Amino acid sequence: MLRTLFLQAPSFDGFDGGAGSRYQARREIKSFWYPTWLAQPAALVEKSKLIDAPPHRQSLADVLPHARESDLVVLHTSTPSFASDVKVIEALKAENPNLKAGLIGAKVAVDSQQSLERAPCVDFVARNEFDFTIKDVADDKPWAEIEGLSWRNPQGVIVHNADRPMIENMDSLPFVSPVYQRDLTIENYFIGYLKHPYISIYTGRGCKSRCTFCLWPQTVGGHRYRTRSVGHVIEEIAWAKKAFPQVKEFFFDDDTFTDDLPRAEAIARELGKLGVTWSCNAKANVPYETLKVLKNNGLRLLLVGYESGDQQILHNIKKGMRVEVAEKFTRDCHELGIAIHGTFIVGLPGETKETLDKTMKWAAKINPHTIQVSLAAPYPGTFLYDQALKNGWLDADNAELVDEHGIQIAPLHYPHLSHGEIFNSVEEFYKSFYFRPSKIGAIVAEMIRSPEMMKRRLREGVEFFDFLKERRAIAA
Repeated sequence: MLRTLFLQAPSFDGFDGGAGSRYQARREIKSFWYPTWLAQPAALVEKSKLIDAPPHRQSLADVLPHARESDLVVLHTSTPSFASDVKVIEALKAENPNLKAGLIGAKVAVDSQQSLERAPCVDFVARNEFDFTIKDVADDKPWAEIEGLSWRNPQGVIVHNADRPMIENMDSLPFVSPVYQRDLTIENYFIGYLKHPYISIYTGRGCKSRCTFCLWPQTVGGHRYRTRSVGHVIEEIAWAKKAFPQVKEFFFDDDTFTDDLPRAEAIARELGKLGVTWSCNAKANVPYETLKVLKNNGLRLLLVGYESGDQQILHNIKKGMRVEVAEKFTRDCHELGIAIHGTFIVGLPGETKETLDKTMKWAAKINPHTIQVSLAAPYPGTFLYDQALKNGWLDADNAELVDEHGIQIAPLHYPHLSHGEIFNSVEEFYKSFYFRPSKIGAIVAEMIRSPEMMKRRLREGVEFFDFLKERRAIAA
């Protein structure tokens, strides 16, 4: 077995581009997701090491010595970080010329040929669902025999092996939480709407929805929700609860944990017996009775992708959601005391100044506890990317999705809505939501009740206004 280093490379300062982040960019409030997509193959490879440089504030100089101790390095990459990640591989190979280097992630899963062409220092990329592909490489299996691998042969010719079938038995994947314990400092991971410290894991992969912009189902996970058994999930949570007594919340990062309602209820009931606090991703259509079961068994918060308050835009992006259903769901959550972190996207196909205003007012009306506003990002491999190219909404100057500091830019533009108008609407959205007297009052009350929350919100406020200052500099 090859001595294997799994690496989320250092890049932009504060860049949340980790191997668990759906959209790679610096956030308004500094946050870091767990590198779950790296930790999973690391759990399969005996005696491997995982380095997640950004949240641990590790520089390239900190990482380089590990090149001499490794035979194989596997980096997670993304469209925004690809050029930077390639430079890191070049530096690692300068340190150890015998080092073999490969890439995983949505970017290379759908663009293996061009990725290898653009990066001569990269020896291979693992396509699609890559866990067992990487294990085969680490086991030193001949590359020509490894399904799902695209590689550079000794003559420099790029070879694409046959696809690897999707994993059907999700219980065949080992727990990721022991890798967290072995290699990560969990206190370095924080998300504004989750209790700290938290732990994030997946209980399944894939999403039944067909949202045109969503990255992972269209590139790696697929549209079938393939799940771990209830017992397998509960066994890991029970293990993690003992291993990390300081953890205050567990988050299930499945694209849509509520895609399978009976299973979600079954897991909730077992979590209730463990007495843990937990949160998850959900679609805004979960019925009241299910919400009640989840709440009664430790659910604290749902992360909900509302995207827009305009029905036509929801149709345009194939969201499969009606505004009135989302409104009822949100009222139900408020009644049950379930917090909601609502995510919205500006600049989706069909967006106008009128729809932007409509969505801002709608967000205030339904009033989730907190919100996140993102710019529509056409990642390669998504329907939105192909649609944007076909219609001329995306130009080469904006195709990298972030600027040189890792801040999200507005990559899309329309005949009736410019890059600048879309970009500036993010700040307007945040102000219209958070600068209402009722929301300010709720935040102040929350801070008064908890000194810990007061300290946290004050820090986040400073980060938020500093972020807006940087965005204004970009706009100027």
